[in-house]
Amino acid sequence: MSERLPSGHSRLDAVLGGGLPTDAINMLIGLPGTGKTILAQQYVFANASPERPALYLATVSEPFEKILRYGQTLRFFDPEAVGRSVFYEDLGTALNERGLVGVLEQVSALIKERRPGMIVIDSFKALSAYADAVEFRRFLHDFAGHLSAFPASSFWLGEYGEDEIAAAPEFAVADAIISLATTRAAERESRSLRILKLRGSEFAPGKHAYRLSADGIDVFPRLADEADITGYSLDGARHSSGIAALDEMLAEGYWPGASTLCAGPSGCGKTLMGLHFIFNGIRQGEPGVLATLQEHPTQLARIVKGFGWSAEEEGVELMYRSPVDIYTDEWVYDLLEAVERTGARRVVIDSLTDLQFASPDQTRFREYMYSLVQRFSRQGVSLFMTSELPDLFRVSRLSEFGVSHLSDNVVVLQYIRDGSTVRRALTVLKTRASRHEPEIREFKITREGILLGDPFDPEQRFD
Repeated sequence: MSERLPSGHSRLDAVLGGGLPTDAINMLIGLPGTGKTILAQQYVFANASPERPALYLATVSEPFEKILRYGQTLRFFDPEAVGRSVFYEDLGTALNERGLVGVLEQVSALIKERRPGMIVIDSFKALSAYADAVEFRRFLHDFAGHLSAFPASSFWLGEYGEDEIAAAPEFAVADAIISLATTRAAERESRSLRILKLRGSEFAPGKHAYRLSADGIDVFPRLADEADITGYSLDGARHSSGIAALDEMLAEGYWPGASTLCAGPSGCGKTLMGLHFIFNGIRQGEPGVLATLQEHPTQLARIVKGFGWSAEEEGVELMYRSPVDIYTDEWVYDLLEAVERTGARRVVIDSLTDLQFASPDQTRFREYMYSLVQRFSRQGVSLFMTSELPDLFRVSRLSEFGVSHLSDNVVVLQYIRDGSTVRRALTVLKTRASRHEPEIREFKITREGILLGDPFDPEQRFD
């Protein structure tokens, strides 16, 4: 494998199969505001050195002073490197006075003077307006020849759309093409990065979400694990759910590493079952992560205290995110990092409904839920997920998210009319590779927790 050029961000390098090949021509494309300049400067400050400096060349798209001014707002921007290992130059005057010939002459002179390891041209697309198609192709040939004669990694930035790749000649010259895009769905905006070309190297396909901040670009690779049929060890001991009667219905508890979906209408006790799952795990020496989009930490602390637990108890990590401001791809990686950092053996996601509503599309949601379930199973991490059902009394469907079939256990909570009162009912619909009792049983929520009652009468109407 050829030497790789790091981006300063490990997850982006993973998407690129280890990084961009060195001494290649790389194109960063996307509409204005997608982060091309930020990404280019991130590469510059991650790799430039006095021995192999970087040249950042502005044309007529972004004023030279503006690029420098906004660059200083980025945390990786090192003022001491400017003029020592990073050199900003303006090609605008040469371009306006002598056209593409002037650009070629100035770039050649700068290469001889600075002997750079990196060259950035922002914006490269702006150059095409200074010549007709034939002249621009001739310039492109000569320019690429100058770059190939000197070992340097080049970045050409441009406000190109992906539909221009087939027509614009510069894309044929490029060794790598990275596309940055912003899409809007309802009131939410999301950013996605795609690798459209990476000559001589494998890369992660598909759209990868990213955020822009003062730290630069933060990429969240598409979480779509392929099927892995290699074996892994399974703990043969059952673990308690924290609800003795439910353990009996689940054939004496959960398998470690199993995933459980608890579905039901609002207020029926889904969150409470998840809390039983987490806090009972602590009693068994199993730390847990409670990833909630339902309850604010203050509200959750009050609920937990009411059942004799403490939100501050050692072994519980609370990961709260607001459902109106969640970026789902970032949330997934935050959860994986929390599990790894804490050594968690149990995870509660409350709830899938909020997570799904925040997802950019259904396919992406199913991909990362499948990947989460599979990863946790292989790690022996038990997963408990809640999902809100729209039906209060007659449950006609479990999930519209494609998750129920991934779950090892499926528990359904529902309300049942009994004259002028409403009673809560619980049913275990599924336990993978295990027996279970598929009865409809009443349960009550008390200060002592969840108490399971007898099965309902077979003649009972459930509507």
